[in-house]
Amino acid sequence: MSGRGVWLRARARLRRFPAALAACGDQAAAYGRCVAAAAAGPAELRRDACLEEFRALRECFARAVRLCPD
Repeated sequence: MSGRGVWLRARARLRRFPAALAACGDQAAAYGRCVAAAAAGPAELRRDACLEEFRALRECFARAVRLCPD
């Protein structure tokens, strides 16, 4: 069994990433702002501090990848 197929599938997914990111710019910006705000100051970044924003970004990526042609 060759590992070549694995790399071909991974490359295909990576080629779709820029289009998915462009389609989800608002969600990516909201997640980035949340992480930056949560990490600012003396307190440490807590797990799940930006869970709502992360889930919105993940759902947007999933939709965008389904809509992007291979």
